[in-house]
Amino acid sequence: MPVTTVVTIFRNRLRPEAAGAYSVTAAEMTELARSMPGFVDSKTFSSPDGERVTIVTFADRESHNAWRDHPLHRAAQQRGIDEFYETYGIQVADTTYEHTFTR
Repeated sequence: MPVTTVVTIFRNRLRPEAAGAYSVTAAEMTELARSMPGFVDSKTFSSPDGERVTIVTFADRESHNAWRDHPLHRAAQQRGIDEFYETYGIQVADTTYEHTFTR
């Protein structure tokens, strides 16, 4: 059976003065993603050098695109460009293979 999940990898570095406001908006966007049909998972990691990586997975392209295009998410994206990010990059991929192991 083919795997159909869509994974977004969002890498960013915050402007130093943006950390407080960013954390509020990031929490709101995580809750928005979790409320969307087709949401699978979301994790955020921070590196000691200041880079942050968020991985968001949706069940299919339609669900992913609904989240990507949601008006609140679009507004947060623009706010990120205007206020929060020193740099950012986004990669979106269709999953072609998945394997998990749990003891």
